[in-house]
Amino acid sequence: MRVRAEEARDRAAVRAINVAAFGTVLEAELVDTLRATVKPTISLVAEIEGAVVGHIMFSPVSLAEHPQLNIVGLAPMAVAPDRQRQGIGSALVRTGITKCEEHGYDAIVVLGHPEYYPRFGFVPAIRYAIRCEYDVPAEAFMILELKPDVLQGMSGLVRYDKAFGTV
Repeated sequence: MRVRAEEARDRAAVRAINVAAFGTVLEAELVDTLRATVKPTISLVAEIEGAVVGHIMFSPVSLAEHPQLNIVGLAPMAVAPDRQRQGIGSALVRTGITKCEEHGYDAIVVLGHPEYYPRFGFVPAIRYAIRCEYDVPAEAFMILELKPDVLQGMSGLVRYDKAFGTV
């Protein structure tokens, strides 16, 4: 398996994976919208024998009370249903975290499964008094500091791009 930057030629496969993984077109349309309007910072695919089998995207979010922080949101992440539980998602997340560190980001937020993301170092964002703009369970909204203590004394509301309001 190889994880690499998404290329224009991957778009149909990425769309198909998102539709298959989520069972709806909403996440696939979110990816298309983010590509067109936000220019996602990091968009990666997992490839096996030339076939795209997974995708992950990171795009800018803001902590309203601390605009100087450089934060990205991990969303969405999808693996082809017949390839799930084979370490592909984990490889995408780990590579994505490394790329975010290389780009100098301060932190990553994710709204996801509370039993999955902590293995990568994510903790409930409420530990920092950081909240999601959406009404979600506190344990499902998580954050990962990429720079030591960068979130010390920070608190507030994370805002996503308006495209996320459609999902």
